[in-house]
Amino acid sequence: MSLTLYNDLSREKEKFVPVREGRVSFYSCGPTVYDYFHIGNARPFIVFDVLRRYMEHIGYEVTFVQNFTDIDDKMINRANAEGITVAQLAERFIEEYRRDADALGIRRPTVAPRATEHIPEIVAVIEKIIEKGHAYEAEAAGGGRDVYFDVRSYAPYGKLSKQSLDELEAGARVEPGEAKRHPLDFALWKAEKPGEPSWDSPWGKGRPGWHIECSAMSSKYLGETIDIHSGGADLIFPHHENEVAQTEAATGKPFVNFWLHNGFLLIDREKMSKSLGNFMTARAAREKYPPLAIRLFMLSAHYRSPINFAPDGLEQAAGGVTRLRNCWADLTHAREKRLGGSVDAAPFAASLKDLDARFYEAMNDDFNTAAATGVLFETVKLINTWLKEHDTLPAAFFDAAEAAMRKFDDILGVIGIGAAGEEDAQAAEIERLIEERDAARGAKNFARSDEIRNDLLARGIVLEDTSHGTKWKRKLGA
Repeated sequence: MSLTLYNDLSREKEKFVPVREGRVSFYSCGPTVYDYFHIGNARPFIVFDVLRRYMEHIGYEVTFVQNFTDIDDKMINRANAEGITVAQLAERFIEEYRRDADALGIRRPTVAPRATEHIPEIVAVIEKIIEKGHAYEAEAAGGGRDVYFDVRSYAPYGKLSKQSLDELEAGARVEPGEAKRHPLDFALWKAEKPGEPSWDSPWGKGRPGWHIECSAMSSKYLGETIDIHSGGADLIFPHHENEVAQTEAATGKPFVNFWLHNGFLLIDREKMSKSLGNFMTARAAREKYPPLAIRLFMLSAHYRSPINFAPDGLEQAAGGVTRLRNCWADLTHAREKRLGGSVDAAPFAASLKDLDARFYEAMNDDFNTAAATGVLFETVKLINTWLKEHDTLPAAFFDAAEAAMRKFDDILGVIGIGAAGEEDAQAAEIERLIEERDAARGAKNFARSDEIRNDLLARGIVLEDTSHGTKWKRKLGA
C-alpha cells in the first residue's frame, strides 16, 4: 500500500505523489516567539515531526521548513513591556523553543527561517500581488501606507475552509484605524507606528502582516508549489486560507498539494484557555511528565482527532514508555548473558514480518500513529515472550529484535535509544555500578552493595538478581 494522506483541500484521502519524484517539500507553521510554546502547539510539532521521519524512512529526501514568526503585535507589546527590543525577545524565546523541542525529541528543521530576515522576499511577493490587481494601498491612520489583499478579486477565496465570502464575512470586522474595502481584506504590509520595529518598503517604513511571511519563506526554500503544508486546525482560517489566496494570486500556480491539520488538544475535556485556568506550556508539561511520555501520548490518537491531555492518559503513556525502555534493556542484557544455543529464530522472524507489514499499513493509511504504536507494543510483547521462554537465543533473534526496536524509535521517537548519546551514557553508568555492587557483594561488603541498590532505586532503576546476572529495569514512569 502506498502512502495516502487526508487532504483538507479536497476533504478526501489521496495517494501521495510528490511534485518532484523522490523529494518532498514540507512546510510546517512554527511558533510566534513571544513566550514559551504551549502544550497545544506541541501536538503539531510532534506529529508532523513523525510524518517527516516516516517519509525519510521510506526513502524520500525531505526538505522540512518550519518558520519562526519573530515580529507581530504580541511580540511588540511584550518587548515594550519588558523594555527590550523585539529582536532580543525573539532571540530569547527561539532558544527556549529549541530547548523544549529538543527535549520532546522534535528534530530540527532543514531550514528555520525568521520573518525579519526575509523582508526583501516579503516585499517582492507583495509587489507581485499588487501588480496582478489583487492588493491595494490605503492611507494608514497615523500616516504612511498600508497594503491590503483584496479578497473579492480572488474568486476561489474560501476554498480551503470550504466557506463562501458571505459566510466568512459574518464574523469579520474592521478594526479602528483600518481602511479596508471589505471586512475580510487582510494586511500584507502595515505602516510604521511609534514604538514598533520597521523596515523600508515601496509603501514607506513598516512591517509585514502575519500571513505573508509564510508565503514568502515557503516559496523561497521550497518553490512556488509545495507538497505538504501542515499546522493546527485553528490555522485553517484565516491564516492558511489567506496564505493560499495571496500565494496563488502572486504566482498563478497551485500553492500546496496536500494541506494537513491536526485536531485540537483538550485539557480535562475542555479547550485550553487562559481564562479557564487550564493553560499549560510545554515547559511546564515536560517538567511534570517524562518528555517521551508526552510524545507517546500525542501519537496515541489519530492526528486529525481531538485528544484530551489529562493525568490518566499521561500516566498510562509514562508506563508505556517504561515498558518500551525496559524491553530494550532486557534485550541488551540478554545478548550479553544469554547469546547462543540452538533455538530456531525463524518463527520469531515470521511473526515480526507480519507485525512489520501491519505497521507500514497503519502509517501508509493517513499516517495512523495510533494503530502504529499498537503494533510497537505487540512487537515488545513478542520480544518479551521469547526472552521469557528461552534460556539462550541465537544472534539472529537479537539482530532482528534490535533492528525492529531501532526502526520504531527512529520513526516514532518514543523509546529514546541512544538519544544524543544520553541513553548509552546512562546505561553504561548503571552497568558500572552493577559491577561495583557485584564486587562489593563478593567481598561481603553488604553495606556498599545496599547503598548502590538504594541509590539506583532513588533514580528509578530497579535491580533484579537472576541466574544470568543482575538485570536492571526502570520503575513505572521513570
